[in-house]
Formats: sequence, C-alpha cells, structure tokens
Amino acid sequence: MTETSVTLSDAAAKRIAAIVSAETGKRALRVAVEGGGCSGFSYKFDLAEGPQDDDIVVEKGDATVLIDQLSLVYMAGSEIDFVDNLLGQSFQIKNPNAVASCGCGTSFSI
Repeated sequence: MTETSVTLSDAAAKRIAAIVSAETGKRALRVAVEGGGCSGFSYKFDLAEGPQDDDIVVEKGDATVLIDQLSLVYMAGSEIDFVDNLLGQSFQIKNPNAVASCGCGTSFSI
C-alpha cells in the first residue's frame, strides 16, 4: 500500500466494502478527477478489479480505493465520505483544494 493524503471516513469504508462484496470480480472503488462538470472538474466513481501500475491504493478495513496519480494532484488532503440523509445516499469528497463546487457536490474548481 502506498501512503497518500486521501482518507476514507468510517461510513465510506463500510459502504465501499458492501458494494464491492456484492459485485463479482470487483475488488475496489476507483475514484478519478475528470475535466467537465458545472464547476470545471468532476469526480468519477467506478468499480475495479484491481490497481493499475500508477494507482495510489487507499485502504481502510475491508475497503480499497484506487486513485490514479493525476487525480491525486487534485485530491490531495481530501476525505471520501458516504452520506445517507433525506436527500439520498451518495459518496462525497471533502476536498480542501476546491475553491468552489456545484450544488450537487459532484463537480468543483481549483
């Protein structure tokens, strides 16, 4: 495991472990930053079989998250959380590098 400044909340780790265990052949959640979204960058979530050569691996309990090196530049210092409230369930990234974000929390600008 490579050390990184991205962390997982307990709620996110629990939810990731549950999702991955229900999907045959998948062992991790991949989080990436892509250009686009209403604020400039957006987060992309996918299930993955395992890490690529340039991935940073973040683990907590039975949960594994994979982040590529380029996305890590934009996510350094972030916490991945899982929120379950009246508005619904979603992964949220608390990113200290973001200076603005959209109302739905899926895109941001730096």
